[in-house]
Amino acid sequence: MTDTIVAEDASGSSSELLAREVLIHGPVSRAELGRRLGLSPASLTRLARPFLDGGLVVEGPEQSTGVGRPARPLDIRADALSFAGVKITGTEVLAVRTDLRARTERELVRPLPSTEPADVIAAIVSVVDELGGPSAFAGLGVTLGGSIAADGRVSRAPFLGWRDVDLAAPLSAALGLPVALENDVVALTGAEHWFGRGRGVPHFAVLTVGAGVGYGLVVHDRVVAPPEAGLGLGGHYPLDPAGPVCEAGHRGCSTAMLSLPSLLRQLFVATGRELTLAEGFAAARAGDPGAERVLADSARALGTMIAAIGNLSMSGTVILAGEGVALYTEQAAVVDAAIAATRDPDAPPLALLVDDGGLVEWARGAAAVAIQRLLPRIALGTLG
Repeated sequence: MTDTIVAEDASGSSSELLAREVLIHGPVSRAELGRRLGLSPASLTRLARPFLDGGLVVEGPEQSTGVGRPARPLDIRADALSFAGVKITGTEVLAVRTDLRARTERELVRPLPSTEPADVIAAIVSVVDELGGPSAFAGLGVTLGGSIAADGRVSRAPFLGWRDVDLAAPLSAALGLPVALENDVVALTGAEHWFGRGRGVPHFAVLTVGAGVGYGLVVHDRVVAPPEAGLGLGGHYPLDPAGPVCEAGHRGCSTAMLSLPSLLRQLFVATGRELTLAEGFAAARAGDPGAERVLADSARALGTMIAAIGNLSMSGTVILAGEGVALYTEQAAVVDAAIAATRDPDAPPLALLVDDGGLVEWARGAAAVAIQRLLPRIALGTLG
């Protein structure tokens, strides 16, 4: 039997909306929940009772509001359920075990023997076993760089060389678990929205810098995830007409200027040495002119990209994530100057938030997708 969970409309039942509010914002008072959901105290009490009786929601310590009886806020019992999250790259699988708030309890990385679908499925089954086995989890989230069809199939995954691959259904059959499949940047954006730096922010953008360049968006408190989201449309934004050429032939695009493979190639050409990004920064600090030039050009391009995202999406907040966030943390002044130069002087400053969690955040994003997709069943008590 297979159980693949596809994205659904986010309106939800009253019970689901209550569970979502407590999950994201808890501990939260009943008064605040009633205000957020438009519920009377009696309706809120009725909806919350099954969650309290079932142990999914707990009451916190009494808090005095200064008026009337002390209130007891509601919160999710995060250890009530565990989830597995797996991010697939072209060479390895990154896996985590999380609680109901997508907090990582264990993580591991394992190599892929090949990118053949059967080998990838076997590798995912193996890491789920290592993390505790299928019986330990309420669901599994899987993400990759590529396009996901409405029926949960992989339409295209360039890093894996895949087109029209059925991944979720055979995984669910092999593990006996509900499986949610999503594009990796969409998933990471969702994790930031519910559990990360975007929590409580109704409108923000995400820029990821690593093996590629990704772009995610939240508008009116919802992740924007059209079918085109997996095509990497942010990967070839023009940034520097004098920059290097990417593999698709675009000069100075975001992939050429910001992706780690391109940066490492540029560092090799400029210095004559094969360097990691950290070694490149060390060389620049030591005065290597080639490393200084490559990394400064990249920092200016990053600032231009961040400003463009804020300008075009009209978002006041941009979250920078991925393995390449050192492009900002090591050169913040250069990036900030490029942002300011590309921003209208009367516009408010962008809030730039850096998620420096590294590779594991991609797998955490996968677990977050499973949590989000399974929340309706959790709320109705029909999971399992």
